[in-house]
Amino acid sequence: DGRILGDEFADYKFKITGGFDKQGFPMKQGVLTNTRVRLLLKEGVSCYRARRVGERKRKSVRGCIVGADLAVLNLVIVKKGDNEIEGFTDVSIPKRLGPKRANKIRNLFNLTKADDVRKYVIARTFEKKGKTVTKRPKIQRLVTPVTIRRKKQREAAAKKALENSKAEAAAYTALVHKRIAEQKEARRSEISKRRSSRRASSKRE
Repeated sequence: DGRILGDEFADYKFKITGGFDKQGFPMKQGVLTNTRVRLLLKEGVSCYRARRVGERKRKSVRGCIVGADLAVLNLVIVKKGDNEIEGFTDVSIPKRLGPKRANKIRNLFNLTKADDVRKYVIARTFEKKGKTVTKRPKIQRLVTPVTIRRKKQREAAAKKALENSKAEAAAYTALVHKRIAEQKEARRSEISKRRSSRRASSKRE
């Protein structure tokens, strides 16, 4: 509630996003205490920047509960009140850059699929070494005849590779069956030769 900070912030709603205590230790989300604790931190968590892969370190952090020992408290305005904050809510700062993605440009200017997105890209002009330079972002996910042709080529290549792999698998299966049949035939002929030789030896006896 903004009234806690003063009457000029009445009807304002703030969200606490962080802060530092008087010794400079940062507040960490999820540590439900108003004192300082030492935690074993790893890469990817807040309040710690790993220098090596897999490195862990025990660091001092401040709990996320607000107390009297805080020197800095970071706030975000959730709901704006009636009074303006000088230099903050009474100033409108335009965006320096516009959207890059094709669909987001269409949504911004209410365009249809038939309109050319490239004509509506927000460009910025500035002076550099006495020359006027205009810069535009490269439009992402822009569907052009080239991208359509490349997509068709990829699909055709994938289809051809699938057909080739099926044909090779069928040829390999046929070869395996042929080899198995040859082995069986060779085995049968060998067994028949043994039987005939046994009969011949028994007759001689």
